[in-house]
Amino acid sequence: MTQTALILGASGRFGRAAAAAFERAGWQVKRFQRGTETLSQVAVGVDVIVNSWNPAYPDWAKQVPSLHRQVIRVAEMSGATVILPGNVYVFGPQTPFPWSEQSPHAAQNPLGRIRVEMEAAYRASKAQVIVLRSGDYLDTEASGNWFDAMITAKLGKGKFIYPGRADIPHAWGYLPDKARAAVGLAEKRAELPRFVDVPFAGYTLTGHELLAAINAHLHQPAKLNQMSWLPLQLARPFWPLGRCLLEMRYLWDTPHSLSGDLLQQLLPDFQVTPVAQALPHCLPEALLTPQTGRGLKAEGSGGLAA
Repeated sequence: MTQTALILGASGRFGRAAAAAFERAGWQVKRFQRGTETLSQVAVGVDVIVNSWNPAYPDWAKQVPSLHRQVIRVAEMSGATVILPGNVYVFGPQTPFPWSEQSPHAAQNPLGRIRVEMEAAYRASKAQVIVLRSGDYLDTEASGNWFDAMITAKLGKGKFIYPGRADIPHAWGYLPDKARAAVGLAEKRAELPRFVDVPFAGYTLTGHELLAAINAHLHQPAKLNQMSWLPLQLARPFWPLGRCLLEMRYLWDTPHSLSGDLLQQLLPDFQVTPVAQALPHCLPEALLTPQTGRGLKAEGSGGLAA
């Protein structure tokens, strides 16, 4: 029997990847249309709700609690399982790593506290909830994340611009892999607890290691340049997004990684795409070596993560 997944925020990063992954796995996928559809009506009969709604940082305080209360209410009424793409914002800079499902949610900054309270509301609900938590995204499309908007934005000029300490580990999640993991967990939902927090380890790389992995695919190797936070500091009084980015700066200066133990227990056959194979799909093809470029064309858009 065909199962149905309702994707909220299907045009966003995780929503787009999740919709593609569920379709490849044979699920019927509904993409919710905000403004023209009613969630309580569209959710009737669906098996899984993938909640990828993610307002802009400055709107979190106003929008996040009400959006997620709506999803919780609908999931409780419909019996659908909610899959929530979690992040590392809930952890404080003093939390020992690797961060796992047992790590305390010790964030004290405003954005971190919003995520802590949001996840606590899901935990306290009657709905079945799967939190799939990863670090920063490696996306197959330019989507305005740290990787494509800052770190690799000037690779064509030979610059790899890193926002923090390049000698400490940082957690990354390749979106097609995380979406495949979401499908695997959705298909095992009957065996899972009502609430489960599943870290997605992805890749743990220092800035130097990430640069070396990228340079292996480039015509012209890039050199490390340290990002200056001064423009954000100067813009902070009159640019709300800049203030929010500065608030999360600690994640670039805090060594961290995510434990993959629980996901391995739940999905023992799951394997991430090797980083050397994933990275070319996250970089402009014009910058890649001929060998890498031919590999991209041969693999196609979904070959590595199908």
